[in-house]
Amino acid sequence: MTSVASAAAVYQQSDYDVRFDWGAEGAAAISRGAGIVVVVDVLSFTTTLSVAADSGIKVFPYRMRDASAAAFAASRQAVLAVGRSEAGATGVSLSPSSVREAASVDGPLRRSGKLVLPSPNGSAIAKAMAEGGATVIGACLRNAVAVARWIDRNSDGAAVAVVAAGERWPGDVLRPAVEDIWGAGAVIAALKSARRKDASPEAETAAAAYRDVAGRVHAALRASGSGRELIGDGYGGEIDIAAEVGSSSSVPVLQGEAFLAV
Repeated sequence: MTSVASAAAVYQQSDYDVRFDWGAEGAAAISRGAGIVVVVDVLSFTTTLSVAADSGIKVFPYRMRDASAAAFAASRQAVLAVGRSEAGATGVSLSPSSVREAASVDGPLRRSGKLVLPSPNGSAIAKAMAEGGATVIGACLRNAVAVARWIDRNSDGAAVAVVAAGERWPGDVLRPAVEDIWGAGAVIAALKSARRKDASPEAETAAAAYRDVAGRVHAALRASGSGRELIGDGYGGEIDIAAEVGSSSSVPVLQGEAFLAV
């Protein structure tokens, strides 16, 4: 009978330089022995992170939006992103459009320069991976190519684990979100173009998924379950920003407590 330990080992993709899996559990498996972990949460944590990085905003990932998040933000003299409905038309939330507006000339983020961005998916995975000693990068469709180029220049041969954060079903069960495999696949496809060819079958599948939608990303995002949910809730404009493929050269790297653009 196969033991739990040996069963886990076969899912680590340790024979490959470029790996792919889903959620916190998948991240824990494929990050073993990987020097770099790329976290992808397209709608909307890492897209919002990339928008903040474009404006030079220092972003503190935080696992949950609760009283402790408010206290943490106050201790860092940072703006706390709140829920979309709570933020309204002028506040700062996980929405990339709210961060773009708040980072404008007269916005609160321009004055503070620091943002606490809670997310139970992308943010929580990023923090867990950093605590494990990996170099953690936030990627999305906007900066996938820039991330791959940075890795190619700075990885020094380290294995790269690319993690699609996914969403959660009621009951806190992972819901694989198709937009995240597209974002992860965009990074993997670019890594393969940058001479990293030793990708696992899981990583190859993610790259193939991205190539299939590369010419129609905006429409595909809007048609996805996550996109339809945002549109139904009145936040369809966020999809326009998420679909800005290749528009950002910022690479947010988690350094200590915060992501900084490099």
